[in-house]
Amino acid sequence: MQTLKQAAEKDVFQLFAEKVRDHKGLVSRWAVLQETRVEYFRGKDFVSFLKNHPEIKDILESSKNFEVEEIVDTLLSKNLLVRCDRVVKTVRPGKKKLSTWPAHLEIFPDQLFSKSDAFFAWTFVKRRPLWQTLLSLSWPVLTLAICLFPVYPHGCKLLILYTCAGLLLLILSLLSLRATVFGALYIVLGKRVWLFPNILAEEATLGELFRIWPNKDEEERPKWTTRLFYALVAVLVILLLRHHAPDEAARARYQKRMSNIIDEVIEWSPSLALSGMMEKQPPVVNATEPNDFTDSGRTESEKVPPAGDEGGETISEQHDDEEIESIEDAGDQHQHQDPI
Repeated sequence: MQTLKQAAEKDVFQLFAEKVRDHKGLVSRWAVLQETRVEYFRGKDFVSFLKNHPEIKDILESSKNFEVEEIVDTLLSKNLLVRCDRVVKTVRPGKKKLSTWPAHLEIFPDQLFSKSDAFFAWTFVKRRPLWQTLLSLSWPVLTLAICLFPVYPHGCKLLILYTCAGLLLLILSLLSLRATVFGALYIVLGKRVWLFPNILAEEATLGELFRIWPNKDEEERPKWTTRLFYALVAVLVILLLRHHAPDEAARARYQKRMSNIIDEVIEWSPSLALSGMMEKQPPVVNATEPNDFTDSGRTESEKVPPAGDEGGETISEQHDDEEIESIEDAGDQHQHQDPI
């Protein structure tokens, strides 16, 4: 009976851990722990979370009156959590304080709860929702659809081409805008401002990915000499790009070449390919049918002399006559050279 009670209690804390991890009220991030990506949270955020959402402790049933420290210690003892510490413990040059959410963690020796600069990582595999499972099953279908792009109808090809070109143009324009704003504000005001700060992040939620305004700049303001140096480098790069820019004729040639490649891909179809293959095949001659090119074992080239041949001789006969004449001329020259 005691073993069943312990198993039930373990299931209760497992359900509590899954519920807390899936809740959006607990702020968490991703980091690397011993070459493994883990999701972690801060101890003080966990205290605030349970204070703002006390109803979630009802899952613990008989243990719902536990304090925050007791709950976390129980989760640590059941290997549902592991306490971590930041790998980099010194302030980097140019920054005022340590990073709020470090990207690299290590296991802390003392596995007990603490609110002061303590991090806790989930150790169990998160249950995948249904939409992620369906999305993973759709990848083979998407791969097959990409491979079958050449056989799509012409209108469908144009729709896919313009959609992909529009998305690519949007991404490049967004990255160019970020770089331009950052460079201008860095040189003029000495501020580091990145629009869409999480657009290139490896792990980010959908809301964080499209967040426009950046976080507060925690680094020291750069010196004016550094800003002047980068301003000169930017002007030099712009002048070099303008000097080596292709002329109108080169751009026209490149545009024509790319247009030909795109047109070839868009206009290709299986029916045209099959018709071209049939045209390239040599004609098949049936041996049982009469051959118009044969007449008693002789071809037309043997019967009809070529145009311009007055004697009606073939090329082989002309060659034989020329050899005979050359031999006779050589014999006459030899007789004239003999003494009398």
